[in-house]
Amino acid sequence: MDHVENDVTTYPAYLAGQWQPSESHETIAIHSPWQRDVIGHVQAVTQSEVDQSIQAAKNAQHEWATLSLGERGQYLNQWAQELAKDKESLATSIMTEVGKNYADAEKEVVRTIDLIRYTVQEALHMHGESVRGDGFPGGSKEKLGIIERVPLGVVLAISPFNYPVNLAASKIAPALMAGNGVIFKPATQGSISGIKMIQALDRTGIPSGILSLITGRGSEIGDYLTEHPGINMISFTGSTRTGKHLSQKSIMIPLVLELGGKDPAIVCQDADLDLTVKNIISGAFSYSGQRCTAVKRVLVDDQVADQLVAKLQKAVDALSVGSPKNNRMIVPLIDNKSADFVQGLIDDAMDKGATLVTGNQRKENLLAPTLLDHVTEDMDIAWVEPFGPVLPIIRVHSVNQAIQLANKSNFGLQASVFTQDIDKALEIAGAIEVGTVQVNGRPERGPDNFPFLGVKSSGMGTQGVHNSLLSMSREKLTVMNLK
Repeated sequence: MDHVENDVTTYPAYLAGQWQPSESHETIAIHSPWQRDVIGHVQAVTQSEVDQSIQAAKNAQHEWATLSLGERGQYLNQWAQELAKDKESLATSIMTEVGKNYADAEKEVVRTIDLIRYTVQEALHMHGESVRGDGFPGGSKEKLGIIERVPLGVVLAISPFNYPVNLAASKIAPALMAGNGVIFKPATQGSISGIKMIQALDRTGIPSGILSLITGRGSEIGDYLTEHPGINMISFTGSTRTGKHLSQKSIMIPLVLELGGKDPAIVCQDADLDLTVKNIISGAFSYSGQRCTAVKRVLVDDQVADQLVAKLQKAVDALSVGSPKNNRMIVPLIDNKSADFVQGLIDDAMDKGATLVTGNQRKENLLAPTLLDHVTEDMDIAWVEPFGPVLPIIRVHSVNQAIQLANKSNFGLQASVFTQDIDKALEIAGAIEVGTVQVNGRPERGPDNFPFLGVKSSGMGTQGVHNSLLSMSREKLTVMNLK
């Protein structure tokens, strides 16, 4: 299946149920962000292979949709079993390819297994409904409306590098359970882990053609995929810039976009500072901050700012830094370009008068966790998502100022509020323009049965297992005329 040359594997694409090299005879090298060498090659798939894969998904989808929910669920439950057998090798692949420490990589695989199984159960418990015609003035009791959910057709699932297995399965599993065909386009960095995940699905004997895995150059197949007339729905997780581009290109088809964030932690005067620090540190620095739901700015009341910063400094200085193989929390960023971007934000803030509390050391793409105090609105770090291990502290005079600064952002994914006054927490939560507010906890996705959404530039549509099943199907009405 995989071709090995000079100890480096060349992975095939999965096109219409067949593992094969691309007709382009070209591959793309995947580099490990921490081993800093080539760990594999993936196929550069052509536009004509995209056409063939979409057509195959369309053909297979009709029969797939005629299977019962239980029959479709058997394939997905078997997929979960296969992933459980592969747990260690898949976690190692995630660690090697995207630089996540092994413990977090293993958690990602376990969460994915749970998500697939839960998706099956959730789909089995979603029922249609009937509506009586005489429920509306002038309506007739001789009319009975039967409402059921039917698949959309072929779903394009585009996943990001930072959760290459979990955020792929969170699209693929509901798409398949809803009766759709799937074209899966993993992020290039993350595609080896995606391939290993689909190898497990292929071992279930899932009908040929229902899913294809497309790897390739964005310049060649990016827009071609998203504008393809054979695609009936797109579920995308990635950058806001790409998400906006996608929404311009895809016309008249449903879109669910999970984009960037600038999640604030609002720290009130009465906050439990030890609890606050624990959540902010974990929220800001897990996986070096390469999470859309990372804490990306702290808006703290002047009265407790000095205390908070002192506690944060102590906690940041205690963080483990280095190789994911040694289970470090702060690991090298995904590539040098990302590290350059984060360094640029730190430099801009320092040039404009921010106080460096700790950090700001760098070795290649490994950045020390960095804490910046006295950050002001004229600094880019106050507004721009870094996707790296840097946390700006913005001091505020009032809760109202914190709310105003939180809402001034173009992003609106999540926010955290730290206070021991439940009325104040609910008041702030109601005023912040985000998809989710966490009270006395860090921003995070899940549990996966919760809705997950962003507003403004943070996204469009709602995910979470139940909502994903809804977004990947549509209502169909059959009216029984009972005369």
